[in-house]
Amino acid sequence: MSVKQQLFGASLDWLSHTTSSTTRVTDEKIVVMSDGTGVQLQDAGLLYLTPPPDRPNPNGEALIVSAGIHGNETAPIEVLNGLVDELLEGHWNLACPALLILGNPLAIDLGDRFMDVNLNRLFSGAHQKPEYANLPEAERARRLEDACKAFAQRHPDGLSHYDLHTAIRPSLHEKFALYPFVPGRQLPDAQTKFLLEADVKTLLLQHREGTTFAAFSSAELGAESFTVELGKVRPFGQNDLQSFSGIRDALRRRFKGEPPPDTVTPEQPALFEVVHEIINTGEDFRFHVPDDVANFTDYQPGTVIWEDSTTHYAVGDTPEAIIFPNRQVPVGQRVGLMVRRVR
Repeated sequence: MSVKQQLFGASLDWLSHTTSSTTRVTDEKIVVMSDGTGVQLQDAGLLYLTPPPDRPNPNGEALIVSAGIHGNETAPIEVLNGLVDELLEGHWNLACPALLILGNPLAIDLGDRFMDVNLNRLFSGAHQKPEYANLPEAERARRLEDACKAFAQRHPDGLSHYDLHTAIRPSLHEKFALYPFVPGRQLPDAQTKFLLEADVKTLLLQHREGTTFAAFSSAELGAESFTVELGKVRPFGQNDLQSFSGIRDALRRRFKGEPPPDTVTPEQPALFEVVHEIINTGEDFRFHVPDDVANFTDYQPGTVIWEDSTTHYAVGDTPEAIIFPNRQVPVGQRVGLMVRRVR
């Protein structure tokens, strides 16, 4: 019986097993591959991978890679599932411990962004709020936090987390990464080189602590974490996976423990910083950004972006760009971010 059959039974692969209501995990499974690699199926969409104890870990690292925190963001899910297939079929050997995550199995199965509430707003304990009691996303956030904490306790050194996404709307910078705010932290050069290797050439520095998955692993686990946006949301079967080859190949290289390629260009990514977070303030909140505007669209100084009966926000002395605009969010949640290019 193959490793995939031992782990996933009649399911074709990790993804189909994760989304199948008939095979969704209730008890963990542990399989040791012929080369000594350990594969632990901890829960639906949670794979804990460990190389043989005598195999070197040349880069001295441990990796958390997640996709599908939003269930309709299918391309990163397919990329991660494909890498799992390669490993389990013996195409390459694992050199570092890794925790691989398909974030929201119920939403992935339905092709929806989420079931009841945005999972990527429920970390760092936000899932404990009374308004989220008994919601599936709140329970899932708790389980993911617990799994990541256990992984970080076993593998605290060289810990990185890449939370892979695709965006609802087009972007003038198609692939970009968000670096969560941690007081006093500086971006390591090795992480910048990895992003460029993955064809991610734009970086956004966030301005305050948050409740996203990457913010949780940064603040609470000490990981070098990034939310990585890789393109446009499309249904399963409609992704051109060749356009995601950068992140696929870069992650495979890290899993194998290989050094960075010499071909990575010495360029610096375009760098933005957040200057304002737009929050839905209530019934009289008015957002003046069109629904179809692309991420990183510029607005000129003095442009009013939003207002309500008591205040408003206008662009400052230099142009600012909008990212993640979405007026269809509940009161108190983020409608978008205004950012300014600094490099």
